[in-house]
Amino acid sequence: MSRTIPCIARLGALLLAVVLTASACSGEAEPAADAPAPDGDTSAAPKPTKWPLTGEPAAGKLPDHRAVVVKIENTGSSEPQTGLGSADLVVEELVEGGLTRLAAFYYSEMPSEVGPVRSLRGTDINVVKPARAALVASGGAPKTMQRVREAKVVTAPEGTPGYYRVSDRPAPYNLFMNLKKLAKSKTDGPRPQNYLPWGDAAKLKSGKKATEVTAKFSAGSSTEWNWNGKVWHRAGSHATPADDFRTDNVLALTVKQTDAGYTDAAGNPVPESVLAGKGPATLFHQGKAYEGTWVKKSPTSPIRLVTAKGQAIPVPPGNTWIELVPASGGGGLTFGK
Repeated sequence: MSRTIPCIARLGALLLAVVLTASACSGEAEPAADAPAPDGDTSAAPKPTKWPLTGEPAAGKLPDHRAVVVKIENTGSSEPQTGLGSADLVVEELVEGGLTRLAAFYYSEMPSEVGPVRSLRGTDINVVKPARAALVASGGAPKTMQRVREAKVVTAPEGTPGYYRVSDRPAPYNLFMNLKKLAKSKTDGPRPQNYLPWGDAAKLKSGKKATEVTAKFSAGSSTEWNWNGKVWHRAGSHATPADDFRTDNVLALTVKQTDAGYTDAAGNPVPESVLAGKGPATLFHQGKAYEGTWVKKSPTSPIRLVTAKGQAIPVPPGNTWIELVPASGGGGLTFGK
């Protein structure tokens, strides 16, 4: 007995050595779960999560669905606009008759009432593509709808689950969208990428004082902004104060205009703003203006901002309203104290 036990022990040790050697050779050996990580190894540290349409910190995992862009009426007939207070980002664009329409981006929140929902335009292709978003609009001209399909933009026209009409407004201003009920087939898809070059406000340099801003779209249509010490206030808003968009940044992009190639029911030619290529840009933040150039190489490319020396201009995290200011046809940008 005195010799049998050592033999068994030696045999067990031999078998254990064989198993460990085989595991090491197969590449499947792992350290114990409680083994300390090597010094300087930060691979296990989670990366900070940020909302792609605001640049703000996000608590936990981002929603696993597409962003949604809703086209909203922007005249007195829209009053009150609903759902703007839940939007992450808004783009204002020129439409026929010298008027404007809004493209409101939703991702961090999906409200149950947004509208009034109106039709899309060719401008929306370059607006929506960088966010990889679904486009909610009542419809569009056949020529434009064909272009949107060719651009592979996911659309949700009237008739898609989530739409409803209200009885206390006249058509066509009575069409609304419940984003909580929007068809899953429209929201299934990739999360949005960063829409703007989010960055630290401390890196903004050479700003000019600007507490009053006017984005002129036509002879009869302008959007005016005032810095009230906390946020940018939009004069003449069609939303109620409790449901209006909270604007931390106003970003004015001067864009070229083209003719969409058709007219509306009243015979007005339909313009198209070209959000591709490059042009003058002015970022308004905390009562100051930062001038530079916007650059967008392709429909899917995010917007970049650079100074005259080619240095990047960051957009501070927060809600941003983008003005697509026409470079011609009576459009223009003015700002001052």
